[in-house]
Amino acid sequence: QVQLVESGGGLVQAGGSLRVSCEASGRTLRYYGMGWFRQAPGKEREFVGAISWSGGNTYYADSVKGRFAISRDNGKNTVYLQMNSLKPEDTAVYYCAAKEAGSRVAYESRLGYAYWGQGTQVTVSS
Repeated sequence: QVQLVESGGGLVQAGGSLRVSCEASGRTLRYYGMGWFRQAPGKEREFVGAISWSGGNTYYADSVKGRFAISRDNGKNTVYLQMNSLKPEDTAVYYCAAKEAGSRVAYESRLGYAYWGQGTQVTVSS
């Protein structure tokens, strides 16, 4: 079992930056690909980005490409989502999730992730 806890959400003005973290316990994250998803009120949960188990590959949704960056520190069992040039439409609850490194399900699909955090609220004011 992997337990994931997000932190670092909050309120920020448009154009600002925020970094959210996802810390794991129970198992090392070394063997898991990690994804970030978000869900705004009344909307489906959507893919934001992901990072491979080694950290060698990253994937981003078009809506955040060039503004968001995912990194991981396997020694700290933590994954990070750096968000820059934030827009009001980035407002959502942000979730991290873990998928088995051997999973063939695309990183963009929620179906591939076995473990989810409880989410952290990010609010961007205009």
